Amino acid sequence: MSAAPIDRKAWSVLIVSTLAFTVCFMVWMMFGVIGIPIKKQLGLNATEFGLLTAMPVLTGSLVRVPLGIWTDRYGGRIVMALLMLVTVPAIWLMASATQYWHFLVIGLFVGLAGGSFSVGTPYVARWFPKSRQGMAMGVYGAGNSGSAVNKFVAPVLLVSFGWAMVPQVYAAIMAGTVVLFWLFSHSDPAHLVASNVSFRDQLKALNDPRVLKYCQYYSIVFGGYVALALWMVQYYVGEFSLDIRVAALLAACFSLPGGVLRAIGGLLSDKYGAHKVTWWVMWVSWICLFLLSYPQTDFTVVTLSGPKTFHIGLNVYAFTGLLAVLGVAFAFGKASVFKYISDDYPGNIGAISGIVGLAGGLGGFILPILFGALLDLTGIRSSAFMLMYGVVWVSLIWMYWTEVRKTEVMGRNAPEFHLAG
Repeated sequence: MSAAPIDRKAWSVLIVSTLAFTVCFMVWMMFGVIGIPIKKQLGLNATEFGLLTAMPVLTGSLVRVPLGIWTDRYGGRIVMALLMLVTVPAIWLMASATQYWHFLVIGLFVGLAGGSFSVGTPYVARWFPKSRQGMAMGVYGAGNSGSAVNKFVAPVLLVSFGWAMVPQVYAAIMAGTVVLFWLFSHSDPAHLVASNVSFRDQLKALNDPRVLKYCQYYSIVFGGYVALALWMVQYYVGEFSLDIRVAALLAACFSLPGGVLRAIGGLLSDKYGAHKVTWWVMWVSWICLFLLSYPQTDFTVVTLSGPKTFHIGLNVYAFTGLLAVLGVAFAFGKASVFKYISDDYPGNIGAISGIVGLAGGLGGFILPILFGALLDLTGIRSSAFMLMYGVVWVSLIWMYWTEVRKTEVMGRNAPEFHLAG
């Protein structure tokens, strides 16, 4: 029997919501580019720069849970439109900021745009049958590629007109997106859910060790993605002495696959299971981060013909290639973690997703600050990758002891036995 045709309204909602999420993510990642001239203008150290880039991520993470509850109660159309509308004045005011605290405070309000993920995900899912909801959420989640769009658009505006033009143009784009979203989105009273779940009730889910584990996984695959998307442009400029436009273009080699390929990660998780995909994601990430962690090194060896100096370090091409592979791994991991949640908590997916999403966002807030602190402390730029390498180690060990070690590899309960049967 063929599947029932999907309503045109559903496709309209999915397309316009994905556009809105892409614009919101582009705005959310704005400091990853304009933060570089602001850092120079204000004379910031690496830790202060890390805090500057992370401020929007903080509010974008903290509002995810209440926004999800409001979406259930009032509908995604009105919540998404109001959320985008509220950010427009803050984005515009960014161009007038002159002091460090101005940028931090305004950044908190701009960061509200990051909460759009927890609005759009349930909003678009409810327009599709269960058999197509994974596809719908995967397409919507590809709006993460707004991080790459930011790296294409912002450097051109910055070089041509100065950094202040970027927030002004972004404010106009956001305002236009609000209008488009309202014109082409729809609402259905049948999608509203009478939700009496409080933030405190959702936090109780942290008593479940599995939820803590999924929070840890997501803090690296999503939090690490957000942190590196914010950090990589200035990394390229400092490490390889590149022009900001070239640096942003190369950094997009990480951001673009890290956003667009999330839908493929969902398909792989459906086919092979969340555990297998996440296990391979962590190992690929571990290898990439180990190689990215190695700093540029010169060492001298005494040979028969006298001392000889050798250099070990990644050139810009090898570095970008590894970063792109890491972006693909993170894209698959973002989808596979949510597959875990849908498998383990089918009746409570909203609450658990909110908590795990909050943990991922907080990872994206904390990591850039730690990147800056480590750089100020050690003077080694690749210390950012060393930190993430350690976080992935935690994930691998945790996964081994709670999942891999308990898997029977021989006998009737082995997965291979069932496949053969």
